Parts: sequence; structure tokens; C-alpha cells
Amino acid sequence: MNASAPPQTDRTGLAAAFSAYVIWGFLPLYLILVRSVPAFEFVGWRIIWTLPLCLLIVLARRQGPDLRAALANRRTLGLLALSATLIAVNWVVYVWAIQNGQVYAASLGYYINPLVNVLLGTVLLGEKLSRPQWAAVGLAGIGVSLLAAGALTTLWISLTLALSFGSYGLIRKQLDVGSVPGLTIESALLLLPSLAVAWYYAQTQGSSFAVSTELSLAIMAGGVVTAFPLLLFAIAARKLPYSMLGFIQFLAPSIVFVLGLTVFGEELKPIQAACFACIWAAAAIFVWDLLVARTRKPAAS
Repeated sequence: MNASAPPQTDRTGLAAAFSAYVIWGFLPLYLILVRSVPAFEFVGWRIIWTLPLCLLIVLARRQGPDLRAALANRRTLGLLALSATLIAVNWVVYVWAIQNGQVYAASLGYYINPLVNVLLGTVLLGEKLSRPQWAAVGLAGIGVSLLAAGALTTLWISLTLALSFGSYGLIRKQLDVGSVPGLTIESALLLLPSLAVAWYYAQTQGSSFAVSTELSLAIMAGGVVTAFPLLLFAIAARKLPYSMLGFIQFLAPSIVFVLGLTVFGEELKPIQAACFACIWAAAAIFVWDLLVARTRKPAAS
């Protein structure tokens, strides 16, 4: 029984990771519905509607004791405050980028992020990569460098997204707190600033929440769109090596990349096509090496 447990854990983590990144990949389609809402105001509403959803899940899963234990731990609370700040910065920059036609810059940020994950996983968490996996990292690095060289004016967007989300994932991986209680506390810590932002826009420009029923419902849906993939990501971050989680993440920006071509009408340049080819070749090498390693384990045992 014990020998079969780890594969099950891996499958759970992999399913959670793939699900989270597919949802994030298609997120720009949802953002089209709320494109008239300023980025800061939208992120404020996003957090406001995420908190009650998280509290309902905590009640349904009877995780009140876990929530209270996390709140009573100063170290956990401090790290969750830091992770909440990082994810808020990530959300604001991402929404602003999509709303201002910088889809490729947002996509590049999440192409860089897996490399950040690999770096953090190997340097800070002591994770080991095989030679093929290092080759994959190098190939992906070449692809990202090609794309970054042609996007220097918007590189700040990409780097902010990559570093903020990479650091967020690292903190959540090291915290001994469940995905739902953790996100609940993060949302609660951001509630007052979010209410202040919503109040500011209501006083100065008029609240987007009062424009129409359709827009109000779309804003409220932001709670589900925010909470569900983040909960899946937190599960995956605790169950998978951080380097592996990083490489699975190439799925999300690839979907965004395709959406930029097909939905947002952005032009595909040769350097972007070369980057895309390098990254997917690297992902194929990484996955192939993982599959080879899995087939060798039973033989070794």
C-alpha cells in the first residue's frame, strides 16, 4: 500500500497543475468581459468576491480549525501577508497588460517564470535536475532570450509577472497550510486595501459594479476565476517538485500566445515563432526525461 501512494500523490499534483494552467491560459477571454473596468478596481473587486467564496469552502470542508491554527502562527501569517502582496502585484500588472494590448508581454512573463521556478527549486530547495532536464532548461532559456531581446520596452511587465509569481509559489510551497485556508487568509489580508480601491473609484469615476447587471455579474465571477485555479496551484505546489511545476507552466503562456494570434489579432513575428519552437522542444525533452525516469524506477526496485 505504501509503495503505491507516491504515484497517486504525483497524479493528483499533476492533475491540479494542468487544470490550473489551462484555466490561467484562457483567462484573457474572461478579461475581455471586464475590459472596461480599470485594472486596480478590477483586482480590488476580484479580491472582495474571492474571500466569501473561500470562507464558504472552508465551512463546507470543515477547515475552521486549520484556518485558526494558521492565524495563530505569526510566521505563517507573516509569510501569507508577503505572498498576498506578491499575488496582488501580479494580478494588477497582468490585468493592466491584457487591457492595454500587451498580450505577448504577459505571455513572455509566464515563459520566464518556469525558468525562475527551476532556479529557485535548485538553489533554494536543493532539487536536482538530470542532464536532459538541464538541456531543456538551456533550450528554453535560449527561446525566452530571443523573445525578450525583441521586447525590451515591455520587459518590465514580463519580469514583474515572472518574479512575483515565482516568489509567490515558493512561499506557498514552503508553508504548512492548506490551499483553501491559505487563500482565505491572503484574501482577508487584502480585503481592506481592496475596499479602499473600490471606494476610491466609486467616488472619483463611478463604480464599475453599478454600470450594468451583465458587468456586475462578470465582476462577481472574478471570485471563482481567481480562487479555483489558485487553489489548484497551491495543491500542485505542495505535491510536485518546484522545477517540474515550472515546466508544466509553459502550457499557460502558450495558450495566451495562441489567443494573442487568433483572438487579439497580434502579429506573429519570426523571432516569436523561434521562441515558441525552442520552448516546446524544451518541454518535450523535460517530459520525455520524466517518463524515462518513471519507467526505470520499477525496474530498479
